[in-house]
Amino acid sequence: NILVVTHEGSARVLFAGAKGFNDTETIQYLENDIKTFKNAEIKELDFIPLPHNENFELDLHRPYIDKIVLIDSKEEKYSRIPEVIDCWFESGSMPFAQDHYPFENLDWKNKNFPAGFVAEYIAQTRTWFYYTHVISSILFNEAPFKNIVTTGTILAEDGQKMSKSKNNFPDPWILFNKYGVDALRFYLMSCPVMKGEDINFLEKAVQDISNKIIGRLNNVLVFYELYPIPEQARYRAGRDIPKSKNILDKWILSRLDEFIYDVTDRMEKYDIALATRPLELFIEDLSTWYLRRSRDRIKDGDEEARQTLYFVLKTLAKIIAPFTPFTSENIWLKLRTEKDEESVHLTSWPKKKFKIFSFSKPKVLKNMETVRSLVTLGLEARQRAGIKVRQPLNKLEIIAEKLSDEYLEIIKDELNIKNIEYILKIKIGIQKVNLDTKMTPDLKEEGDYRELVRAVQDIRKKMGLTPSDIISLIVETNDEGRKLIHKFETVLLKIILASKIEFKANEGDSLKIDELVFKIKIEK
Repeated sequence: NILVVTHEGSARVLFAGAKGFNDTETIQYLENDIKTFKNAEIKELDFIPLPHNENFELDLHRPYIDKIVLIDSKEEKYSRIPEVIDCWFESGSMPFAQDHYPFENLDWKNKNFPAGFVAEYIAQTRTWFYYTHVISSILFNEAPFKNIVTTGTILAEDGQKMSKSKNNFPDPWILFNKYGVDALRFYLMSCPVMKGEDINFLEKAVQDISNKIIGRLNNVLVFYELYPIPEQARYRAGRDIPKSKNILDKWILSRLDEFIYDVTDRMEKYDIALATRPLELFIEDLSTWYLRRSRDRIKDGDEEARQTLYFVLKTLAKIIAPFTPFTSENIWLKLRTEKDEESVHLTSWPKKKFKIFSFSKPKVLKNMETVRSLVTLGLEARQRAGIKVRQPLNKLEIIAEKLSDEYLEIIKDELNIKNIEYILKIKIGIQKVNLDTKMTPDLKEEGDYRELVRAVQDIRKKMGLTPSDIISLIVETNDEGRKLIHKFETVLLKIILASKIEFKANEGDSLKIDELVFKIKIEK
């Protein structure tokens, strides 16, 4: 026996516990002014016996629990069922047992079973996954889930299991701060761990995604913000497919359509890792080919180019939302209008196919692929000849499919070539190129001018100037240098965004182009 001397309030709580009241009953008892105890009264309490071991410690295991018999309000007795079954059998019944099916909710199964999707760790294939499938197959002769994504194990970089004791894993918060949450998320979604395979975690891979995918995309957004379309034109521009006549605009819209189809198709198949592949390729195409080739048009106020870039970015934000939610939200918030949804995550997924284009999408894609292949061959030829791309050349001879002038102009511009001649026109086959490396005085002079432009742009970048900052260019040079600048002055002012060029002594950066010597200073 235990003697407890206490106040009335504490005694009443002790009494509720002794009677086995539940939470509701205890509250009701305490709130009612029931005089259970009198002052200085000694009252004997009969506690509901809980299972305890030989040391009188609470123990709910066998054999102590076997002595417990519970009696409900209807005087029905309950005791432990003596049979033992694997606990996974109980949890594996979750898909239907949670709604007490088939004892209740008989119409529930038709509406909710089987589940549309479930994701689980690979180790569960021998436990919860296994039992769930076995039980469901016995009861209903069908699997409990229509689609399953099984994840593998993330190991340390050396292949060992990650553990706190070994401290062989990077701090997630440090990764978030260095590369952003989206970079880590995209890395995990794009790697074999999403296919039930094990991976060795590589921080370098997260860094590459931060730079090459998210960084590139943010750079495209920054460039758009320098040359945005008018506010009043945004809603229609983000909704209607642009009808540009420019081949680069047609190409990026065709790529966007192809990109949407590929990602949607793979997401519908629950192949998450494979769905990330088109995203990487599209952002590379958008940044390193379309935008690089369209910069001057956008800077010069070409509305078709600006509307196309706006439409592509706004649509792209919707597609990348599941993979990079913060990056997509940032893009959306900077592009949305008052009529648009407040968040990109509230928008509808783009249709798998755009409305019919006014041009042949497959033809545009195929022709641009040929263009890029010829450009690659041309760059390789320049490298073998030891001639920089900044140095113009007279002619490129090609063996390839016939391309219209708008495609040939891209090749000329990319390779800095004056003319393109077909040696042989083929319908399909291996492309070949032959580079004319003969140098004329005019070509050499233009090459010198391009070297000068590059040097000025490097100084602008070193000074931290933005592409919209207007400068004054101060140059110290000889007569030959002056002659070169005067010849290209009009186009030079436009390209380097300068209001004027002054020839006078300065302490700026030195530049030597063959026999030409310059000192260049920039004033903002």
